[in-house]
Amino acid sequence: MNSPAATTAAKASSAETEDTRSLTASFVGSNADYYARQFQLVGSKSGFTWTFNAAAALLGPVWYGMRGIWNWAFAFVILEAFACVQIGRGSWGDLGVEERGRLASVEAQIGLRQDQLDAAVKRGDANVEVFERNIESLKDILTDIQVDIQQAEDSRIWIIALGIGMFLAAKVLQGVVANTLLEGRYSEWLSDRTVKSGVPVSRVALSVFFAVPVYVASVIHYTVPELIPALADFPTDRQIRLTGIEWIEAFFDYIILGGEAFFDAITHGIRWVLDGLELMLVQSPWIVIYIFLVTLTGLSAGPRAAVWTAAFLAYTGTVGLWEKAMTSLALLGTAACISISIGIPLGMFCARRPRVYRVVRPIMDFMQTMPAFVYMIPVIAFFGTGKVAAAVTVMVFGGTPVVRLTVLGLRGVPESIREAAIAYGASNWYLLSKVDLPLAAPSIRAGMNQTILLSLAMVVVASLIGAKGLGEDVLEALQYASVGQGILSGFSILFLAMILDRIIQGRRRDR
Repeated sequence: MNSPAATTAAKASSAETEDTRSLTASFVGSNADYYARQFQLVGSKSGFTWTFNAAAALLGPVWYGMRGIWNWAFAFVILEAFACVQIGRGSWGDLGVEERGRLASVEAQIGLRQDQLDAAVKRGDANVEVFERNIESLKDILTDIQVDIQQAEDSRIWIIALGIGMFLAAKVLQGVVANTLLEGRYSEWLSDRTVKSGVPVSRVALSVFFAVPVYVASVIHYTVPELIPALADFPTDRQIRLTGIEWIEAFFDYIILGGEAFFDAITHGIRWVLDGLELMLVQSPWIVIYIFLVTLTGLSAGPRAAVWTAAFLAYTGTVGLWEKAMTSLALLGTAACISISIGIPLGMFCARRPRVYRVVRPIMDFMQTMPAFVYMIPVIAFFGTGKVAAAVTVMVFGGTPVVRLTVLGLRGVPESIREAAIAYGASNWYLLSKVDLPLAAPSIRAGMNQTILLSLAMVVVASLIGAKGLGEDVLEALQYASVGQGILSGFSILFLAMILDRIIQGRRRDR
Protein backbone atom coordinates (compact mmCIF):
# COMPACT_ATOMS: atom_id res chain seq x y z
CA MET A 1 0.00 0.00 0.00
CA ASN A 2 1.14 3.53 -0.71
CA SER A 3 2.06 5.59 2.31
CA PRO A 4 0.11 8.81 3.05
CA ALA A 5 3.21 10.88 2.24
CA ALA A 6 3.54 9.25 -1.20
CA THR A 7 -0.14 9.78 -1.88
CA THR A 8 0.14 13.44 -0.90
CA ALA A 9 3.20 13.90 -3.11
CA ALA A 10 1.43 12.25 -6.03
CA LYS A 11 -1.56 14.54 -5.60
CA ALA A 12 0.69 17.58 -5.39
CA SER A 13 2.54 16.51 -8.53
CA SER A 14 -0.74 15.92 -10.33
CA ALA A 15 -2.04 19.32 -9.24
CA GLU A 16 1.19 20.96 -10.41
CA THR A 17 0.91 19.21 -13.77
CA GLU A 18 -2.68 20.34 -14.19
CA ASP A 19 -1.70 23.90 -13.28
CA THR A 20 1.15 23.82 -15.83
CA ARG A 21 -1.20 22.55 -18.53
CA SER A 22 -3.72 25.23 -17.65
CA LEU A 23 -1.10 27.95 -17.93
CA THR A 24 0.20 26.50 -21.19
CA ALA A 25 -3.34 26.37 -22.58
CA SER A 26 -3.89 29.99 -21.60
CA PHE A 27 -0.72 31.00 -23.42
CA VAL A 28 -0.77 28.94 -26.62
CA GLY A 29 -4.54 28.93 -27.12
CA SER A 30 -4.57 25.61 -29.02
CA ASN A 31 -2.89 22.18 -28.90
CA ALA A 32 -2.01 22.75 -25.25
CA ASP A 33 -0.98 19.14 -24.49
CA TYR A 34 1.61 19.14 -27.26
CA TYR A 35 3.13 22.43 -26.21
CA ALA A 36 3.09 21.48 -22.52
CA ARG A 37 5.24 18.44 -23.33
CA GLN A 38 7.54 20.44 -25.58
CA PHE A 39 7.96 23.25 -23.06
CA GLN A 40 8.78 20.74 -20.35
CA LEU A 41 11.31 19.06 -22.62
CA VAL A 42 12.94 22.37 -23.60
CA GLY A 43 13.00 23.65 -20.03
CA SER A 44 14.52 20.49 -18.61
CA LYS A 45 17.87 21.08 -20.37
CA SER A 46 20.26 23.97 -20.13
CA GLY A 47 21.46 23.76 -23.74
CA PHE A 48 19.57 23.71 -27.01
CA THR A 49 16.91 21.01 -27.25
CA TRP A 50 16.27 19.40 -30.61
CA THR A 51 12.54 19.40 -31.32
CA PHE A 52 10.51 19.81 -34.48
CA ASN A 53 7.29 21.76 -34.88
CA ALA A 54 5.54 20.67 -38.06
CA ALA A 55 3.06 23.57 -37.99
CA ALA A 56 5.89 26.11 -37.80
CA ALA A 57 7.73 24.38 -40.66
CA LEU A 58 4.59 24.31 -42.80
CA LEU A 59 3.30 27.81 -42.17
CA GLY A 60 6.73 29.41 -41.87
CA PRO A 61 6.76 33.16 -41.16
CA VAL A 62 2.97 33.17 -40.79
CA TRP A 63 3.29 30.86 -37.74
CA TYR A 64 6.01 33.02 -36.21
CA GLY A 65 3.98 36.16 -36.80
CA MET A 66 0.78 34.83 -35.31
CA ARG A 67 2.77 33.62 -32.28
CA GLY A 68 4.23 37.12 -31.86
CA ILE A 69 7.83 36.14 -32.66
CA TRP A 70 8.17 38.92 -35.21
CA ASN A 71 11.96 39.26 -35.29
CA TRP A 72 12.30 35.70 -36.57
CA ALA A 73 9.28 36.16 -38.84
CA PHE A 74 11.05 39.00 -40.66
CA ALA A 75 14.22 36.95 -41.07
CA PHE A 76 12.41 33.87 -42.36
CA VAL A 77 10.19 35.77 -44.78
CA ILE A 78 13.29 37.28 -46.40
CA LEU A 79 14.95 33.87 -46.63
CA GLU A 80 11.87 32.14 -48.07
CA ALA A 81 11.14 34.99 -50.48
CA PHE A 82 14.70 34.77 -51.81
CA ALA A 83 14.33 31.00 -52.24
CA CYS A 84 11.00 31.43 -54.05
CA VAL A 85 12.55 34.01 -56.35
CA GLN A 86 15.33 31.57 -57.29
CA ILE A 87 12.80 28.83 -58.01
CA GLY A 88 10.71 31.24 -60.11
CA ARG A 89 13.73 32.57 -62.02
CA GLY A 90 14.93 29.08 -62.79
CA SER A 91 11.47 27.83 -63.80
CA TRP A 92 10.12 30.54 -66.07
CA GLY A 93 12.31 33.63 -65.70
CA ASP A 94 14.43 35.13 -68.46
CA LEU A 95 17.93 34.47 -67.14
CA GLY A 96 19.64 36.17 -70.04
CA VAL A 97 17.64 39.40 -70.02
CA GLU A 98 20.67 41.61 -69.38
CA GLU A 99 22.76 39.79 -71.99
CA ARG A 100 19.93 40.08 -74.53
CA GLY A 101 19.91 43.83 -73.99
CA ARG A 102 23.64 43.97 -74.63
CA LEU A 103 23.12 41.74 -77.66
CA ALA A 104 20.58 44.15 -79.17
CA SER A 105 22.91 47.10 -78.53
CA VAL A 106 25.88 45.38 -80.18
CA GLU A 107 23.75 44.33 -83.18
CA ALA A 108 22.64 47.94 -83.63
CA GLN A 109 26.28 49.07 -83.53
CA ILE A 110 27.20 46.43 -86.11
CA GLY A 111 24.42 47.65 -88.41
CA LEU A 112 25.62 51.25 -88.03
CA ARG A 113 29.24 50.33 -88.72
CA GLN A 114 28.17 48.24 -91.76
CA ASP A 115 26.35 51.24 -93.23
CA GLN A 116 29.44 53.36 -92.63
CA LEU A 117 31.59 50.68 -94.29
CA ASP A 118 29.34 50.52 -97.36
CA ALA A 119 29.43 54.31 -97.69
CA ALA A 120 33.21 54.32 -97.34
CA VAL A 121 33.58 51.62 -100.02
CA LYS A 122 31.44 53.61 -102.42
CA ARG A 123 33.49 56.74 -101.82
CA GLY A 124 36.77 54.82 -101.98
CA ASP A 125 37.94 56.12 -98.58
CA ALA A 126 41.21 54.94 -97.11
CA ASN A 127 39.69 54.00 -93.72
CA VAL A 128 37.74 51.01 -95.05
CA GLU A 129 39.98 48.62 -93.14
CA VAL A 130 39.30 50.48 -89.90
CA PHE A 131 35.57 49.91 -90.30
CA GLU A 132 36.15 46.25 -91.16
CA ARG A 133 38.27 45.67 -88.05
CA ASN A 134 35.67 47.46 -85.96
CA ILE A 135 32.91 45.23 -87.33
CA GLU A 136 34.96 42.09 -86.71
CA SER A 137 35.62 43.18 -83.13
CA LEU A 138 31.91 43.78 -82.56
CA LYS A 139 31.11 40.37 -84.02
CA ASP A 140 33.52 38.76 -81.57
CA ILE A 141 31.76 40.58 -78.72
CA LEU A 142 28.45 39.38 -80.16
CA THR A 143 29.69 35.79 -80.07
CA ASP A 144 30.79 36.16 -76.44
CA ILE A 145 27.39 37.55 -75.46
CA GLN A 146 25.63 34.64 -77.16
CA VAL A 147 27.85 32.25 -75.20
CA ASP A 148 26.92 34.08 -71.97
CA ILE A 149 23.23 33.76 -72.82
CA GLN A 150 23.60 30.04 -73.42
CA GLN A 151 25.50 29.61 -70.14
CA ALA A 152 22.78 31.50 -68.29
CA GLU A 153 20.15 29.22 -69.79
CA ASP A 154 22.21 26.13 -68.93
CA SER A 155 22.41 27.26 -65.28
CA ARG A 156 18.60 27.17 -64.96
CA ILE A 157 18.51 23.75 -63.29
CA TRP A 158 21.14 24.79 -60.74
CA ILE A 159 19.24 27.93 -59.83
CA ILE A 160 16.10 25.86 -59.27
CA ALA A 161 18.07 23.39 -57.16
CA LEU A 162 19.54 26.25 -55.11
CA GLY A 163 16.08 27.74 -54.53
CA ILE A 164 14.57 24.42 -53.51
CA GLY A 165 17.49 23.67 -51.20
CA MET A 166 17.24 27.07 -49.51
CA PHE A 167 13.46 26.73 -49.16
CA LEU A 168 13.70 23.29 -47.58
CA ALA A 169 16.54 24.39 -45.31
CA ALA A 170 14.45 27.35 -44.16
CA LYS A 171 11.50 25.06 -43.44
CA VAL A 172 13.64 22.66 -41.42
CA LEU A 173 15.22 25.50 -39.48
CA GLN A 174 11.83 27.03 -38.71
CA GLY A 175 10.53 23.72 -37.42
CA VAL A 176 13.64 23.07 -35.28
CA VAL A 177 13.80 26.42 -33.47
CA ALA A 178 10.06 27.04 -33.14
CA ASN A 179 9.41 25.29 -29.82
CA THR A 180 12.53 26.74 -28.20
CA LEU A 181 11.60 30.27 -29.21
CA LEU A 182 7.98 29.86 -28.17
CA GLU A 183 9.07 28.42 -24.80
CA GLY A 184 11.22 31.51 -24.25
CA ARG A 185 8.23 33.71 -25.00
CA TYR A 186 6.15 31.57 -22.64
CA SER A 187 8.69 32.16 -19.87
CA GLU A 188 8.44 35.90 -20.46
CA TRP A 189 4.65 35.66 -20.31
CA LEU A 190 4.79 33.90 -16.94
CA SER A 191 6.65 36.84 -15.41
CA ASP A 192 4.98 39.59 -17.45
CA ARG A 193 1.36 39.10 -18.43
CA THR A 194 1.45 42.09 -20.74
CA VAL A 195 3.20 39.81 -23.26
CA LYS A 196 0.55 38.89 -25.80
CA SER A 197 -0.60 35.28 -25.67
CA GLY A 198 -2.84 33.03 -27.73
CA VAL A 199 -3.48 33.23 -31.45
CA PRO A 200 -5.91 36.10 -32.03
CA VAL A 201 -7.51 36.43 -35.44
CA SER A 202 -6.07 39.92 -35.87
CA ARG A 203 -2.50 38.63 -35.51
CA VAL A 204 -3.16 35.76 -37.93
CA ALA A 205 -4.55 38.21 -40.50
CA LEU A 206 -1.59 40.52 -40.02
CA SER A 207 0.87 37.65 -40.47
CA VAL A 208 -0.80 36.54 -43.71
CA PHE A 209 -1.02 40.11 -44.96
CA PHE A 210 2.68 40.55 -44.15
CA ALA A 211 4.05 37.37 -45.73
CA VAL A 212 1.94 36.56 -48.79
CA PRO A 213 2.31 39.90 -50.65
CA VAL A 214 6.07 39.78 -50.09
CA TYR A 215 6.30 36.36 -51.75
CA VAL A 216 3.99 37.22 -54.65
CA ALA A 217 5.47 40.64 -55.41
CA SER A 218 9.06 39.38 -55.16
CA VAL A 219 8.52 36.41 -57.47
CA ILE A 220 6.62 38.43 -60.07
CA HIS A 221 9.10 41.33 -60.04
CA TYR A 222 12.22 39.16 -60.45
CA THR A 223 10.79 36.57 -62.86
CA VAL A 224 8.10 38.18 -65.05
CA PRO A 225 8.42 41.95 -64.43
CA GLU A 226 6.34 42.75 -67.50
CA LEU A 227 3.30 41.15 -65.84
CA ILE A 228 2.88 44.01 -63.32
CA PRO A 229 5.07 46.95 -64.40
CA ALA A 230 3.87 49.01 -61.42
CA LEU A 231 6.05 46.88 -59.11
CA ALA A 232 9.20 48.42 -60.59
CA ASP A 233 8.23 52.08 -60.16
CA PHE A 234 6.01 53.56 -57.48
CA PRO A 235 2.76 54.72 -59.10
CA THR A 236 2.66 58.48 -58.86
CA ASP A 237 1.83 61.61 -60.80
CA ARG A 238 4.39 64.33 -61.48
CA GLN A 239 1.71 66.95 -60.97
CA ILE A 240 1.37 65.93 -57.32
CA ARG A 241 5.01 66.86 -56.69
CA LEU A 242 4.67 70.16 -58.54
CA THR A 243 1.53 71.02 -56.59
CA GLY A 244 3.29 70.22 -53.31
CA ILE A 245 6.18 72.49 -54.25
CA GLU A 246 3.79 75.34 -55.06
CA TRP A 247 1.91 74.94 -51.77
CA ILE A 248 5.14 74.91 -49.72
CA GLU A 249 6.50 77.98 -51.47
CA ALA A 250 3.19 79.81 -50.96
CA PHE A 251 3.23 78.87 -47.28
CA PHE A 252 6.75 80.17 -46.77
CA ASP A 253 5.98 83.35 -48.66
CA TYR A 254 3.05 83.93 -46.31
CA ILE A 255 5.19 83.26 -43.22
CA ILE A 256 7.99 85.52 -44.43
CA LEU A 257 5.68 88.43 -45.22
CA GLY A 258 3.55 88.05 -42.10
CA GLY A 259 6.41 87.46 -39.66
CA GLU A 260 8.90 89.98 -40.98
CA ALA A 261 8.98 91.91 -37.71
CA PHE A 262 9.42 88.70 -35.70
CA PHE A 263 12.34 87.48 -37.81
CA ASP A 264 13.92 90.92 -37.77
CA ALA A 265 13.79 90.91 -33.96
CA ILE A 266 15.47 87.49 -33.83
CA THR A 267 18.09 88.63 -36.32
CA HIS A 268 18.92 91.75 -34.30
CA GLY A 269 19.11 89.74 -31.06
CA ILE A 270 21.48 87.14 -32.51
CA ARG A 271 23.50 89.85 -34.24
CA TRP A 272 23.87 91.74 -30.94
CA VAL A 273 25.26 88.68 -29.14
CA LEU A 274 27.43 87.68 -32.10
CA ASP A 275 28.93 91.14 -32.55
CA GLY A 276 29.71 91.32 -28.85
CA LEU A 277 31.53 87.99 -28.84
CA GLU A 278 33.42 88.84 -32.04
CA LEU A 279 34.46 92.16 -30.55
CA MET A 280 35.80 90.38 -27.48
CA LEU A 281 37.46 87.40 -29.18
CA VAL A 282 38.63 88.83 -32.49
CA GLN A 283 39.35 92.49 -31.73
CA SER A 284 40.98 91.93 -28.34
CA PRO A 285 44.75 91.37 -28.22
CA TRP A 286 45.50 87.74 -28.81
CA ILE A 287 47.52 87.45 -25.62
CA VAL A 288 44.46 88.45 -23.55
CA ILE A 289 42.29 85.71 -25.04
CA TYR A 290 45.17 83.24 -24.85
CA ILE A 291 45.72 83.86 -21.12
CA PHE A 292 41.98 83.87 -20.44
CA LEU A 293 41.36 80.46 -22.08
CA VAL A 294 44.42 78.83 -20.53
CA THR A 295 43.52 80.14 -17.06
CA LEU A 296 39.88 79.10 -17.41
CA THR A 297 40.90 75.58 -18.47
CA GLY A 298 43.34 75.33 -15.57
CA LEU A 299 40.72 76.37 -13.03
CA SER A 300 38.15 74.02 -14.51
CA ALA A 301 40.16 70.94 -15.49
CA GLY A 302 43.53 71.26 -13.81
CA PRO A 303 47.14 72.15 -14.74
CA ARG A 304 47.59 69.32 -17.23
CA ALA A 305 44.59 70.44 -19.27
CA ALA A 306 45.87 74.02 -19.10
CA VAL A 307 49.21 72.95 -20.60
CA TRP A 308 47.45 71.14 -23.45
CA THR A 309 45.21 74.16 -24.04
CA ALA A 310 48.26 76.41 -24.26
CA ALA A 311 49.82 74.05 -26.81
CA PHE A 312 46.62 73.81 -28.89
CA LEU A 313 46.17 77.59 -28.98
CA ALA A 314 49.83 78.04 -29.85
CA TYR A 315 49.37 75.66 -32.79
CA THR A 316 46.36 77.63 -34.01
CA GLY A 317 48.22 80.89 -33.91
CA THR A 318 51.45 79.51 -35.40
CA VAL A 319 49.73 78.20 -38.54
CA GLY A 320 48.01 81.57 -39.04
CA LEU A 321 44.48 80.55 -38.08
CA TRP A 322 44.05 82.51 -34.86
CA GLU A 323 41.59 85.10 -36.18
CA LYS A 324 39.51 82.51 -38.03
CA ALA A 325 39.48 80.27 -34.97
CA MET A 326 38.19 83.15 -32.83
CA THR A 327 35.55 83.95 -35.47
CA SER A 328 34.38 80.34 -35.36
CA LEU A 329 34.45 80.43 -31.56
CA ALA A 330 32.29 83.58 -31.57
CA LEU A 331 29.73 81.95 -33.87
CA LEU A 332 29.81 78.79 -31.80
CA GLY A 333 29.51 80.73 -28.56
CA THR A 334 26.50 82.66 -29.81
CA ALA A 335 24.65 79.54 -30.93
CA ALA A 336 25.63 77.56 -27.83
CA CYS A 337 24.74 80.30 -25.34
CA ILE A 338 21.31 80.82 -26.88
CA SER A 339 20.70 77.06 -27.16
CA ILE A 340 21.70 76.45 -23.54
CA SER A 341 19.75 79.44 -22.20
CA ILE A 342 16.63 78.13 -23.94
CA GLY A 343 17.30 74.40 -23.58
CA ILE A 344 17.84 74.11 -19.82
CA PRO A 345 14.63 75.95 -18.82
CA LEU A 346 12.71 74.03 -21.47
CA GLY A 347 14.11 70.74 -20.14
CA MET A 348 13.20 71.74 -16.58
CA PHE A 349 9.67 72.52 -17.70
CA CYS A 350 9.29 69.25 -19.63
CA ALA A 351 10.82 67.06 -16.91
CA ARG A 352 7.76 67.37 -14.66
CA ARG A 353 5.20 67.59 -17.45
CA PRO A 354 5.20 64.36 -19.50
CA ARG A 355 2.44 65.57 -21.80
CA VAL A 356 4.45 68.61 -22.83
CA TYR A 357 7.54 66.46 -23.39
CA ARG A 358 5.55 64.11 -25.61
CA VAL A 359 4.89 67.10 -27.85
CA VAL A 360 8.43 68.51 -27.68
CA ARG A 361 10.26 65.21 -28.24
CA PRO A 362 9.06 64.59 -31.84
CA ILE A 363 10.08 68.16 -32.69
CA MET A 364 13.58 67.51 -31.35
CA ASP A 365 13.71 64.21 -33.24
CA PHE A 366 12.90 66.14 -36.40
CA MET A 367 15.60 68.72 -35.64
CA GLN A 368 18.27 66.04 -35.18
CA THR A 369 17.34 63.66 -37.99
CA MET A 370 16.56 66.16 -40.73
CA PRO A 371 19.75 66.74 -42.80
CA ALA A 372 21.30 70.12 -42.18
CA PHE A 373 21.23 70.95 -45.90
CA VAL A 374 17.43 70.62 -45.84
CA TYR A 375 16.59 72.90 -42.95
CA MET A 376 19.15 75.43 -44.18
CA ILE A 377 16.68 76.20 -46.97
CA PRO A 378 13.94 77.69 -44.73
CA VAL A 379 16.62 79.30 -42.54
CA ILE A 380 17.94 81.16 -45.58
CA ALA A 381 14.37 82.08 -46.54
CA PHE A 382 13.70 83.56 -43.10
CA PHE A 383 17.07 85.09 -42.23
CA GLY A 384 18.95 85.37 -45.52
CA THR A 385 22.58 84.29 -45.78
CA GLY A 386 25.37 85.26 -43.44
CA LYS A 387 26.40 84.73 -39.87
CA VAL A 388 22.91 85.02 -38.36
CA ALA A 389 21.56 82.27 -40.60
CA ALA A 390 24.61 80.16 -39.79
CA ALA A 391 24.03 80.65 -36.06
CA VAL A 392 20.38 79.61 -36.39
CA THR A 393 21.42 76.51 -38.34
CA VAL A 394 23.92 75.58 -35.64
CA MET A 395 21.26 76.14 -32.95
CA VAL A 396 18.76 73.86 -34.71
CA PHE A 397 21.26 71.02 -34.98
CA GLY A 398 23.00 71.35 -31.63
CA GLY A 399 20.24 72.61 -29.35
CA THR A 400 18.45 69.34 -28.60
CA PRO A 401 20.97 67.40 -26.43
CA VAL A 402 20.79 69.89 -23.57
CA VAL A 403 17.00 69.57 -23.47
CA ARG A 404 17.05 65.78 -23.57
CA LEU A 405 19.75 65.37 -20.94
CA THR A 406 18.19 67.97 -18.66
CA VAL A 407 14.94 66.02 -18.76
CA LEU A 408 16.84 62.76 -18.22
CA GLY A 409 18.79 64.16 -15.27
CA LEU A 410 15.77 65.64 -13.50
CA ARG A 411 13.71 62.50 -14.03
CA GLY A 412 16.58 60.48 -12.61
CA VAL A 413 16.44 62.26 -9.25
CA PRO A 414 15.30 59.60 -6.72
CA GLU A 415 11.75 60.18 -5.55
CA SER A 416 12.69 59.17 -2.03
CA ILE A 417 15.03 62.18 -1.74
CA ARG A 418 12.41 64.55 -3.13
CA GLU A 419 9.76 63.17 -0.77
CA ALA A 420 12.10 63.56 2.19
CA ALA A 421 12.77 67.19 1.27
CA ILE A 422 9.06 67.86 0.88
CA ALA A 423 8.38 66.19 4.23
CA TYR A 424 10.80 68.62 5.89
CA GLY A 425 8.87 71.54 4.42
CA ALA A 426 10.95 72.34 1.35
CA SER A 427 9.35 74.86 -0.98
CA ASN A 428 9.18 74.31 -4.73
CA TRP A 429 12.10 76.71 -5.30
CA TYR A 430 14.20 75.07 -2.60
CA LEU A 431 13.36 71.63 -4.00
CA LEU A 432 14.45 72.72 -7.48
CA SER A 433 17.58 74.67 -6.54
CA LYS A 434 18.89 72.51 -3.68
CA VAL A 435 17.75 69.01 -4.59
CA ASP A 436 16.78 68.53 -8.24
CA LEU A 437 19.38 70.65 -10.01
CA PRO A 438 22.41 69.56 -7.92
CA LEU A 439 21.58 65.88 -8.39
CA ALA A 440 20.85 66.36 -12.09
CA ALA A 441 23.94 68.56 -12.63
CA PRO A 442 26.16 65.83 -14.20
CA SER A 443 23.52 65.05 -16.80
CA ILE A 444 22.83 68.73 -17.49
CA ARG A 445 26.55 69.42 -17.82
CA ALA A 446 26.84 66.53 -20.28
CA GLY A 447 23.99 68.04 -22.28
CA MET A 448 25.76 71.40 -22.40
CA ASN A 449 28.94 69.65 -23.52
CA GLN A 450 27.15 67.79 -26.30
CA THR A 451 25.42 70.95 -27.47
CA ILE A 452 28.73 72.79 -27.73
CA LEU A 453 30.53 69.96 -29.52
CA LEU A 454 27.67 69.37 -31.97
CA SER A 455 27.59 73.09 -32.67
CA LEU A 456 31.30 73.07 -33.36
CA ALA A 457 30.82 70.12 -35.73
CA MET A 458 28.53 72.35 -37.82
CA VAL A 459 31.09 75.07 -38.57
CA VAL A 460 31.94 73.56 -41.96
CA VAL A 461 28.29 73.20 -42.98
CA ALA A 462 27.53 76.71 -41.74
CA SER A 463 30.25 78.09 -43.99
CA LEU A 464 28.07 77.19 -46.98
CA ILE A 465 25.66 79.99 -46.06
CA GLY A 466 28.15 82.69 -45.29
CA ALA A 467 29.72 81.82 -41.94
CA LYS A 468 33.35 82.82 -41.78
CA GLY A 469 36.09 81.13 -39.83
CA LEU A 470 37.71 77.72 -39.93
CA GLY A 471 34.80 76.16 -41.77
CA GLU A 472 35.46 78.41 -44.73
CA ASP A 473 39.03 77.11 -44.99
CA VAL A 474 37.85 73.50 -44.86
CA LEU A 475 35.24 74.20 -47.54
CA GLU A 476 37.85 75.77 -49.82
CA ALA A 477 40.12 72.79 -49.23
CA LEU A 478 37.33 70.48 -50.36
CA GLN A 479 36.61 72.58 -53.45
CA TYR A 480 40.23 72.83 -54.58
CA ALA A 481 41.52 69.51 -53.19
CA SER A 482 43.99 71.34 -50.96
CA VAL A 483 44.95 68.57 -48.55
CA GLY A 484 47.34 70.65 -46.47
CA GLN A 485 44.93 73.51 -45.89
CA GLY A 486 42.13 71.13 -44.97
CA ILE A 487 44.25 69.18 -42.48
CA LEU A 488 45.56 72.32 -40.75
CA SER A 489 42.07 73.80 -40.41
CA GLY A 490 40.63 70.46 -39.35
CA PHE A 491 43.11 70.10 -36.53
CA SER A 492 42.27 73.63 -35.36
CA ILE A 493 38.58 72.68 -35.16
CA LEU A 494 39.52 69.52 -33.28
CA PHE A 495 41.65 71.44 -30.78
CA LEU A 496 38.86 73.95 -30.15
CA ALA A 497 36.50 71.09 -29.45
CA MET A 498 38.94 69.50 -27.01
CA ILE A 499 39.49 72.79 -25.17
CA LEU A 500 35.76 73.42 -24.79
CA ASP A 501 35.19 69.82 -23.73
CA ARG A 502 37.72 70.10 -20.92
CA ILE A 503 36.32 73.44 -19.76
CA ILE A 504 32.78 72.10 -19.55
CA GLN A 505 33.57 68.65 -18.13
CA GLY A 506 36.03 69.98 -15.56
CA ARG A 507 38.01 67.61 -13.36
CA ARG A 508 35.56 64.73 -13.36
CA ARG A 509 37.65 62.62 -15.72
CA ASP A 510 40.84 63.20 -13.71
CA ARG A 511 39.41 61.92 -10.45
